Amino acid sequence: MMRMIHLGDLEVALPLAAALGAWLLAAGAWRTALRWGLCFGAAVVLVGGSKIAFLGWGTGLAALEFKALSGHATVVTALYPVLAWVLLYRQGPGASRIGLAAGLGLGAVVAALLVVEGEHTGAEAIGGWLLGAAVSLAGIASGRELRTARLLPGLWWSLPVFAIGAWLMESAHVGYWMVRVALALSGNSRPHAWDACG
Repeated sequence: MMRMIHLGDLEVALPLAAALGAWLLAAGAWRTALRWGLCFGAAVVLVGGSKIAFLGWGTGLAALEFKALSGHATVVTALYPVLAWVLLYRQGPGASRIGLAAGLGLGAVVAALLVVEGEHTGAEAIGGWLLGAAVSLAGIASGRELRTARLLPGLWWSLPVFAIGAWLMESAHVGYWMVRVALALSGNSRPHAWDACG
């Protein structure tokens, strides 16, 4: 059960998100791809910004034990509901809604596991889940074009994009670079510790 948390690892989620975007573009659903892709990218930047702000300046809400948005809760809830919705779209509106709801439920389970494991506080996990859910719902808002999209032929474009993304993420070291950026911007010699807030 705890392995579900790894669905939100950037090494998995970012290549899969790029593959989903490539699939939608290749299928001709470019409005959905662009809307969801921009929202997903903005959410990742917002999460990264909240973590850099805490690492550099110790920002957060001590009363809520909130340091930064949960990246895992965000990306799981922003990615997997849309993926399930697209996969089940041709099965009818009921099936695609079930896929969307299951994906949102998966995000909620991951958020809860993050709290149980002590990786995030409730406020951080809920904030990430809400952000991810907003991305998913915004992404499918223009999804009517999937009725005429060439989903099966477009799927082939996602495979090389996923492989290249996974290869690039092997050496990305995102956490290291967030710390470096936080220290460079704040001028501090050491980052604020995650076990301190406010």
